[in-house]
Amino acid sequence: MSAFILRRLLQLPLIVLIVYTTTFVLIWLVPGNPLEKEGRRPPPEVEAAMLRQYKLDDPVAFYFDYLGKVSGVAWVVGSHTRAFDFGPSLGHPDWSVNEILATGLPVSMTLGMGAIAIALAIGMTSGLVAGLRPGSAADALSQLVALAGISLPGFVTGTILLILFSAKLHWFPIGGWGGLSHAILPMIALSLPFSAYIARLIRFGMIEQMETAHVRTALAKGLSRRQAAYRHALKNAFLPVLSYLGPATAVAMTGSFVIEKVFAVPGLGRHFVDGVLGKDITLVMGVVLTYSTIMVLLNLLVDVLYRWVDPRIEAAY
Repeated sequence: MSAFILRRLLQLPLIVLIVYTTTFVLIWLVPGNPLEKEGRRPPPEVEAAMLRQYKLDDPVAFYFDYLGKVSGVAWVVGSHTRAFDFGPSLGHPDWSVNEILATGLPVSMTLGMGAIAIALAIGMTSGLVAGLRPGSAADALSQLVALAGISLPGFVTGTILLILFSAKLHWFPIGGWGGLSHAILPMIALSLPFSAYIARLIRFGMIEQMETAHVRTALAKGLSRRQAAYRHALKNAFLPVLSYLGPATAVAMTGSFVIEKVFAVPGLGRHFVDGVLGKDITLVMGVVLTYSTIMVLLNLLVDVLYRWVDPRIEAAY
């Protein structure tokens, strides 16, 4: 196990470097000028001076200079005063990218983790009911709800929830971010696709596991169908869900841009979209690098948990 974790940790810098290079090339090719604000550009001499200051006139110089700052190498060798510095935001002159990340990332992570918790509760319950009673009315209803959760885009479900529970019933505030009442609706809207996938995975897993030899033996020894399911089938049926949780959690925390926009949640989604539209290269790079690192670490955590849940997998490595 320790050798596997060490190997994956050594791979992490290479993966993040590939993401950094790909993002840099794509954002550099986007047309537009990061110094242009609402169609207005500074005088040519001022623009030239700013381009030189931020090394925006030389992509190669910018690539290596920025890489040294965000990786901490520049701080280690003494050429920069801060470690892991994502630089100033070109679209928000009074903010650095580190400050934007510090304010927006906790909001997006809270929203994403809450959505995954709700998805697990809904998906596990629905999948278990459907998996233990395949072909029943409960199974049909579960599959119908799962299909709707997968098919409906986030802005549709979010808008429906806002109209019904905020505008009509006045149970929750309309948008914003504050206490728990502000978080419930966006978490539910974000959780629906994930809960649908989890429900389908659990359903298929339980149907398959209930037909295995060891479960049939447990039933023959006198265990009820429910007891056999919880004691012998659920653990193996949960393995596909565990594999799914790593990328799902990362997507929930990093892919909530639409939900954040619909519910006016002050997460990183709004800043990222504005950064892409305004070619705020430092902000886009900072958000992408932060999210990619989180995704790699979450996938590593899932792999470790997978081997802990099923020790047979460890023997294959």
